[in-house]
Amino acid sequence: MKLAVFDCDGTLVDGQADVCWAMERAFSRAGLAAPDHQAVRRIVGLSLPAAVRSLAPDLSDDQNRAVTEFYRSSFRARREEGLLDEPLYDGIAAMLHDLRSAGWSLAVATGKSDRGLAACLATHGIADLFVSLQTADRHPSKPNPAMLEAAMFDAGALPGQVVMIGDTSFDMLMARGIGVAAIGVGWGYHNTPELLASGAARVVDTAAALFNALQETLP
Repeated sequence: MKLAVFDCDGTLVDGQADVCWAMERAFSRAGLAAPDHQAVRRIVGLSLPAAVRSLAPDLSDDQNRAVTEFYRSSFRARREEGLLDEPLYDGIAAMLHDLRSAGWSLAVATGKSDRGLAACLATHGIADLFVSLQTADRHPSKPNPAMLEAAMFDAGALPGQVVMIGDTSFDMLMARGIGVAAIGVGWGYHNTPELLASGAARVVDTAAALFNALQETLP
């Protein structure tokens, strides 16, 4: 058993433009000043209520719920209108297929919703590659390890048989919390020093390098 658990936004796909647009629209609809785009990029990966709380910690619970719901409805409308742009990073599709051919099981642990993740993976024709899909709809926000633990349970994997792959410190801390190896990717939303400080064994810069790093981590 070798299980690779992937974050989605910032790791498999680049959805930052739509995330920033939806967050700006949500704050505006709630009558609030929109957060800086760089600040929004840094909270990608958290569950939505936790992300809003991180961006605007002084909001009341009612305001947080309003922004969260406005974000969801704005993002959903953008998807239904066919305007979402969540491209796979270079080489990701081929790398996933190569991992499967090399005997790996694959899973996703993401701050996306169930609906959002399913639509994203279906758009790129890669949904059937994964044995487990874990989202913020059913788990506490990262870095709580609940969704990673659920992916391991679905695959029948023990911590020593698992590698978490992500682009943020939230992913690395989630893995470190339950003794799972972690590899960071350098094309996402947190920088290399942050990833290493949070528990990444290494940080890679291409999908090909990620494949090799995984094979070296669990030969």
